[in-house]
Amino acid sequence: MSHNPKFGPAAQTPEQRAWVLEQMQRIIPVLKKASPYIQQLYARYVAGELSWTQVSQARADEQTAKGLAR
Repeated sequence: MSHNPKFGPAAQTPEQRAWVLEQMQRIIPVLKKASPYIQQLYARYVAGELSWTQVSQARADEQTAKGLAR
């Protein structure tokens, strides 16, 4: 398996990314309180379609949009 710099050294496979996501959700509980849209992004991260940086940016964009809608 070749190293993909899009993911950290401990998150090269879907299984590893699922474990990393689980650990982040355990440490940062707010990550568990995700909208259906963000849950889809989590699944795309685990599948290797998105980096965690891209997921984090989408979460921030969603929070900004919610704030502007108020």
